[in-house]
Amino acid sequence: MKILVILGPTASGKTRLAVRLAQRFDGEILSADSRQVYRGLDIGTGKDLDEYGAIPYHLIDVADPGDGFNLFRFQQLCLARIPEIRARGRLPILAGGTGLYLESILRGYRLTPARVDPRQRAEWHALPDDELIARLLALKPEQHNTTDLETRDRTIRAIEIALASRNDTAPVVTTPEADFLVLGLRWERSVLRERIAERLHRRLQEGMIEEVEGLLAAGVPEETLDGMGLEYRFVTRFVRGTLTREACETHLVQAIRQFAKRQETWFRRMERQGVRIHWLDATADPEGEAEERVGSFLASGVRP
Repeated sequence: MKILVILGPTASGKTRLAVRLAQRFDGEILSADSRQVYRGLDIGTGKDLDEYGAIPYHLIDVADPGDGFNLFRFQQLCLARIPEIRARGRLPILAGGTGLYLESILRGYRLTPARVDPRQRAEWHALPDDELIARLLALKPEQHNTTDLETRDRTIRAIEIALASRNDTAPVVTTPEADFLVLGLRWERSVLRERIAERLHRRLQEGMIEEVEGLLAAGVPEETLDGMGLEYRFVTRFVRGTLTREACETHLVQAIRQFAKRQETWFRRMERQGVRIHWLDATADPEGEAEERVGSFLASGVRP
């Protein structure tokens, strides 16, 4: 089973490349984005659904904000969709920038559902932030998923998952008979920084503020939006009057640029751990090079 993977930092053009390759090689796209799974979070997550045209896509709009969508659910849904796509004679294309989601498929994470114990949660909620984080780090000394530390709810959930994983001795599983070609989009740092700023300005112009206002009016709690990503966190603060428009945009563009650096760090770690990424120069002709690589990949019996 051949699977194409397209990754890169935010604003690198992953969706555009995925759509181009899906058109060329009769593919269907599986989103590996931890926020695009949520309904109603459209502009801030950059779903850009118009770009897909007639190309089928999956794992977008599969949960409501606050549902607590997690890695376990992503992996389950993704591994269920892949054979369905192959059964239709089409190429599965996994595209996104959430490194943990990508790794769960590429490296075959064996995940265990972590149950919720209300009494235990109440005890953890009574702890100060630094003690909560210390407990998580004691369970996971190499804490790569920094989003687990962004809110108390995320940290508590990460502790539950870490405890469940520690008590599970079942072997790691891999995607059956999977052969991956992993393509990465790479931009020169200064160019990517400008792309991030331009995209943020465009999203604000397209109605990201109004989107947040609508979510709040619909009853989505502020703390839920705070955990839905940088755009929703900072724009919510502007809507509530704790940030000016100028400060919101300034702080947000800086935070997204820092996030892009963390994504790049994650991808480098993936390479050190054995994931082979074929990097495409995004300033040249990435689509042409990608088509050549995918053509060779599909024509061969082994990974090129």
